Amino acid sequence: MKKLNIVLAALLGFAAFSAQADVANAEKLAHKYSAIAKQINPDYVGPSAADGKFFFNRKIKLANGKEMACASCHTSNPADEGKHIVTGKAIRPLSPVVNFKRFADIDKVEEQFTLHCNDIIGSDCTAKEKADYITYLLTEKTPTAKK
Repeated sequence: MKKLNIVLAALLGFAAFSAQADVANAEKLAHKYSAIAKQINPDYVGPSAADGKFFFNRKIKLANGKEMACASCHTSNPADEGKHIVTGKAIRPLSPVVNFKRFADIDKVEEQFTLHCNDIIGSDCTAKEKADYITYLLTEKTPTAKK
């Protein structure tokens, strides 16, 4: 029984370390994008969670006439599980505080930004938009209570 407790404690400690690492990755990426945004615009003062929330929820009219937003698939709360609007496939929460794997692979994050920004906006997102977006995701820590 004592060995089981030690193993469980070790696993929980590893899970907590992994969660911190991915939050740290998200923070590093937001810092990277902020530095790029500052190079582009010396008046840039840093990422804004409010701007990130606006970006996340803003609806953009696509070429087919439909309106889309990040929240269309990911729900209005990035701490909640989403659902792809075409395939119906479940999407794990975007918030790295809730989904410890979300920012584990920075190359994948970059790839997803490119893919999703081009799909929704029609071009790559700016460094400021990416920094704001990640900063907003880091603020969303609580999934919506189930009714």
